[in-house]
Amino acid sequence: MQKNSDGMMSRLLSVGEVAARSGLAVSALHFYESKGLIASIRSRGNQRRYGRDVLRRLGIIKVAQRVGIPLAEIEAAFATLPQGRTPTVSDWQTLSQLWKNDLNDRIKRLTLLRDHLTGCIGCGCLSIESCPLRNPHDRLGSEGTGARLLEDI
Repeated sequence: MQKNSDGMMSRLLSVGEVAARSGLAVSALHFYESKGLIASIRSRGNQRRYGRDVLRRLGIIKVAQRVGIPLAEIEAAFATLPQGRTPTVSDWQTLSQLWKNDLNDRIKRLTLLRDHLTGCIGCGCLSIESCPLRNPHDRLGSEGTGARLLEDI
């Protein structure tokens, strides 16, 4: 049993219960714990037990990863949260504000990429002399290697 944010006692969850409730593999839970994103305590039998706050943290991790936020950024953001309690609406607003500018930049780049894909066969060459679609006469070859037209996106 563990006290929740209201001072009430709540039952701790086993790793299997957390996996079932979160939809994550047990190995993912162990990985997130090794990164310090979630925490457990050990039972007398040395089994992991989690407070219910871990479910909200896992939800935030899943949403953040789904939109492409790197785990290192999630880890840095979680370092600003107090351990042992469920992240609040205010906590989520703080985290989301940290990621908002990055997400807006990603949306801009992805929109430009999507809009430019229809004019290219998608081969990725972008510097072959024979590509009349994007780089006539290999004008971009002198600027460097790689997908030059898409670097600014």
